[in-house]
Amino acid sequence: MMKRRHFLRNTAIAGLGAILLPSACRQTAETDLKLEEITLDTLRELLQSGRISSRQLVQAYLDRIDDIDKRGPALHAIIEINPEALVIADALDAERKAGKVRGPLHGIPVVLKDNIDTADQLHTTAGSLALEQHRAPKDAFLVARLREAGAIILAKANLSEWANFRSTRSSSGWSSRGGQTLNPYRLDRSPCGSSSGSAVAVAAGLCPVAVGTETDGSIACPASINGIVGIKPTVGLVSRSGIIPISKTQDTAGPFARTVRDAALLLNTLAAPDPNDPAASSILQQKLPDYTSELNENALQGKRIGVDKSLLKHHEGIDAITAQALDAMRQAGATIVEVDFMGFNRESSAAEFTVLKYEFKDGLNRYLAEAKAPLPNLEAIIQFNKDHADKTMPYFRQELLEDCQKMGGLDNPEYQKALQDSHFAMQKHIDKILTDNQLDALCGPATGAAWCIDLLNGDSWAGYGGYGPAAVAGYPSITLPMGFYQEMPVGISFMGTAWSESKLIALAYAFEQKTKQRKSPKYLRNLG
Repeated sequence: MMKRRHFLRNTAIAGLGAILLPSACRQTAETDLKLEEITLDTLRELLQSGRISSRQLVQAYLDRIDDIDKRGPALHAIIEINPEALVIADALDAERKAGKVRGPLHGIPVVLKDNIDTADQLHTTAGSLALEQHRAPKDAFLVARLREAGAIILAKANLSEWANFRSTRSSSGWSSRGGQTLNPYRLDRSPCGSSSGSAVAVAAGLCPVAVGTETDGSIACPASINGIVGIKPTVGLVSRSGIIPISKTQDTAGPFARTVRDAALLLNTLAAPDPNDPAASSILQQKLPDYTSELNENALQGKRIGVDKSLLKHHEGIDAITAQALDAMRQAGATIVEVDFMGFNRESSAAEFTVLKYEFKDGLNRYLAEAKAPLPNLEAIIQFNKDHADKTMPYFRQELLEDCQKMGGLDNPEYQKALQDSHFAMQKHIDKILTDNQLDALCGPATGAAWCIDLLNGDSWAGYGGYGPAAVAGYPSITLPMGFYQEMPVGISFMGTAWSESKLIALAYAFEQKTKQRKSPKYLRNLG
């Protein structure tokens, strides 16, 4: 009861739902820290000065998860806490005292989506009860990178089960293992998926940064709807080794943060060549940039940005926010060019879906075998769900899993044609638009405002998806806040050609500094 009252008192005082660090941390700090908006640079300064320790920081986030995620609004963003987090923090504090600092993430807690392998006491389940007891035999490549950089794996995040590739009537953010994740801005509204838990954890200050994954929109959409920054890299920039897959041509992991700089800092650690990921072969011999090095408030000056005409005439509220965003870019010196990049995205959607179904079956069966998972293949998972339908399918079915099981191998001509008609055709389409119009990037609203959670009928998509072409092509995008409609965040996505992350991050940073649209959530109940 005392902890609950402490939470309510601080929420009321802060006004924006900010929670202060516990007294153990405040004893060494000159000012109270609001975890909802604190940046990596500030945390690093506090840790380096000794005003807080990594143990104190981890404990503060654990308390906040207990107050807000498990009680309070009960967001259900976190699916499992790392029981070793405090022990790891102690070891990193000892390293710091001994003069060893691994880098900007040393002693910083990070949350991972629950489809990313960790070789520790945490499970990796993709939100499915079918893998409830599965512990990975080794870390995913990106997790090894994080540990080497001194990051602390704080927890696994809830997600749309099987990364939202189970049913056409699924509810974003729901899994049979973790329940329904809620949107911290309006609790009856969708958090979008499939990286819903990772995005909500960052938006609500349950962690400073998190890692999600995207096949088509699963970083961009949660970033948009939860008012944060999400970077979907070029496929291959961040290794997929040790991640439960959907598509070898479109899958990628990427960072979530509350600022563009923090997302870029995390990307610096995540991005690395991995010989075990064939998509990374083209960067094996490259020296990757520091993605914070080109952050410049004037980066929009002189740039030509393409916006799709069809994204400007959907909803009067979102249209107005988009118009303001485009005006801000013009004021910052950019030229806005109206083009059509969404038309082909709609035309290629059937071919893309065919590719995903073939690749999901092939990739998941490979993963389950290599990871020595409790169930050996997709067929066994389908049967498990049938045998435990009261728990695994209380709201919607598994027709996508069953459709995938019917698909043949990747040598099937149907698959090969679909791959040409979607993935490779989209790459040519984007590159041609960029070249013909002399554009530096494409942009558009990532989503509309969040829809109501509906476990019976599933998601009600808002008809935007300005990130879609980049997802299909395997190209990069970055999504960040551009405004609010009825107290709900709306994001804008910038997209470019392969390996153009540095340019997109610079443009997003300039837009962020010009508009400053990030706001902390208020945990409102509904529109009333």
